[in-house]
Amino acid sequence: MSGQEKNPLYHVLKSQQFSRELLDELYEITNKIRRLNKSKEGLDYLRRMLSHKRAMLYFVQPSTRTFLSFLNACQILGIQTSEIRDTTTSSEVKGESIYDTIRTFCSYVDVVIMRHPQAGFTEEIAHYLDQTPRPVPIINGGSGPDQHPTQALLDIYTLRESFKELGGIEDKTIALVGDLKRGRTVRSLVYLLKHFENVRLIFVAPKQFQMGEDIKAFCIRENMPFTESADLESIVPESDAIYMTRIQDEYDANGESKIIDYTAFHFKHDFLKILKPGGVLMHPFPRRLEIDISVDSDPRAMYWRQERNGMWTRVAILVKIFQIAEKILSL
Repeated sequence: MSGQEKNPLYHVLKSQQFSRELLDELYEITNKIRRLNKSKEGLDYLRRMLSHKRAMLYFVQPSTRTFLSFLNACQILGIQTSEIRDTTTSSEVKGESIYDTIRTFCSYVDVVIMRHPQAGFTEEIAHYLDQTPRPVPIINGGSGPDQHPTQALLDIYTLRESFKELGGIEDKTIALVGDLKRGRTVRSLVYLLKHFENVRLIFVAPKQFQMGEDIKAFCIRENMPFTESADLESIVPESDAIYMTRIQDEYDANGESKIIDYTAFHFKHDFLKILKPGGVLMHPFPRRLEIDISVDSDPRAMYWRQERNGMWTRVAILVKIFQIAEKILSL
């Protein structure tokens, strides 16, 4: 019996596995957890929920927010954690296969949360583990330039909260800006936006780093209208949300990022004058110069709130994986 047959959210591998019904439930769980967080009694209750579980954080690609938010999400639920953040500290440096490494983790823990530089690798590992005697859930904390499903979930949560009094995500124009070809956060987000009616997308990027053909084909199949642009300033007035990203030069093969004038894809302080009064400015971090730091104080700048939402969304994911949602929601 595979993990997926045992639990509809056994593994968290890619954005495409999430239905609107599941998004709605995770949104409800996240809000409930945030309410419980407001009291010591609520936090103490949460800490007892999964105190019998253990997690491995296997992050062999650099991470600050995803790693720390998952670590703290585990602590909120009482889950004990172990971590490896560099393969040179594990037996992989001695020639052990990553399959044996991950299977070893499964002897000790109940869930593996992993970030890996290779696209699609978490799916490959999950499939492998499902054939072994002791599989455990795998959570994708970022896989190369391909997928970052838990980031997309927190982004959807942030958009829903931001537009709560403005009719929700439906009927909104959302601009995705920057290195879209290699940006796993924007790719994952597009897959989830299909669940909201009449969303229009604007892909704003240098020609060399425009959105991949696979994502554009997905939009066409799902009847999600999109346009492409290389002029950030021109699309600001029509956008309800602007999602900024940095250039992903860690994936350069021949230093191609160095020949791009990326300043044309920076959100300048003056753009606030033409951003809608109810507009939303987001960024998955880390930030370089894509958003002027003077923009941070504007109430439409949601990226610091977005960053904190990651921890609560990831608590909700763990709640769902370990099937304690009903206990949480019944309080």
